[in-house]
This record gives sequence, structure tokens and C-alpha cells, in this order.
Amino acid sequence: MIDAEHARLMARYNQWQNENLYSAAADISDDERKLDRGAFFKSIHGTLSHILWADRIWMARFDGWDRPTTPNSESGSMITDFAALRAEREKDDQRIIAWTDQLPDGDLSGPLKFFSGSLQADVSVPLWVCLTHFFNHQTHHRGQAHALITAAGGKPHDTDLFLMSEAQNAPA
Repeated sequence: MIDAEHARLMARYNQWQNENLYSAAADISDDERKLDRGAFFKSIHGTLSHILWADRIWMARFDGWDRPTTPNSESGSMITDFAALRAEREKDDQRIIAWTDQLPDGDLSGPLKFFSGSLQADVSVPLWVCLTHFFNHQTHHRGQAHALITAAGGKPHDTDLFLMSEAQNAPA
């Protein structure tokens, strides 16, 4: 079982890696970012948009955020302008960090109850399982985005978690 400290670490890792990918993607043309490269959400842009969409779905369950009105099947085009997508990503990363910072230390095994659109059913799952899924989902799709950006000629930095504190403390 994970604890609140782990969630706080992963929220910061999420922000660090999003900055990494968005910076690398910014060096690629908009046409290249939106080119269908055969990924599940088609393009670099589509994959990054889906990650933000899913984060908002989960944060609606965790913290009462507004749910996206875009359906999952269209989540890759939830925000079509890259600068706007990046700005929303940065804002939401700060909100996710703020939410994890207020998580109580100790047991996160209590149930999270919500309606699952994919299952079309009410579910009750331990919070720590949902948090693990939340962060794993981000990492899974960021891995796809990393590969797509690299294939497009972008140069994202390392993704290794143990390097995060060194990278954030390195001189500019």
C-alpha cells in the first residue's frame, strides 16, 4: 500500500516529467505534434491531451474538480492549441501537487466511491489503489509520448525517478 508521502513524490515526478515532455514537444512543429503516428491517441498532441483529460477525470473523483465534457473517445482533441494545452497542464500539475500536499499521513485504504464511465457502474475501490492507477496511467502514456517525441526528432530528458532531485537541483 502507498502512503501520502508516495503520492506527493509522484505528483512532483508527474510535474517534472510533464515539463520535460512539453519542452521537448515545443521544439517540434505543430503539424509534427499532430501527425497520426499510430499511437492509441494517434499523435503526440493527442496523447498529451488524453493524459490531461484522464487526470481531470480522476481529480474530479479525488477532489471534486469539474469533469471534462469531452468524452474519452475524443480526449485526444480536448484542447487543440498546444500553448493552451501546455498552460492547462502546468496549472493542473500545481493543483495536483497542492491536493497531494494536503493528504493526511497514514492509512489511504479507505474506499473511493464513484461511477465508472468505462464500466457503466458504481464502484468502490481503496483510495491507495486509485492513486496508484492515477500515477501509473500518467507514466504509461508519458512513455508513449516520449517515444513519439523521440521518433519525431525531439529530445526529451531522462525519465528515471531517482534522477529527479538531482535534475531539479542542478544549476541552470
